[in-house]
Amino acid sequence: MTVRYTKDHEYIRVEGDTGTVGITDYAQSQLGDVVYVELPAIGKAVAKGGEAAVVESVKAASEVYAPVSGEVVEVNSALEGAPGAVNEDPAGNGWFLKIRLSDPSELDALMGEDEYQTYLKSIS
Repeated sequence: MTVRYTKDHEYIRVEGDTGTVGITDYAQSQLGDVVYVELPAIGKAVAKGGEAAVVESVKAASEVYAPVSGEVVEVNSALEGAPGAVNEDPAGNGWFLKIRLSDPSELDALMGEDEYQTYLKSIS
């Protein structure tokens, strides 16, 4: 299993040809209490850097961008009734969607855990 990060604070946890996408702990802490999540339709094609979902908090609404291109194969419908899971467990139960990767080489442009932690230090 590989985990990669974007500069927009999304993560993708890759197993085989599928990646689970969510926002990082840093992102959820910046947003504050999440009150609503808009998920994409299963089967939707997403492009790397394009909007994949929307998350609304008490502070703001933000897009969740696709870290890679592919097809949405599953969404976390539990978030519709319990969006607070994004705050409570962003890397676990708070995931947004799963993408079947169309080009696994796109992962190479994303940050690993150490690079992401260094990036966080550089922006805080």
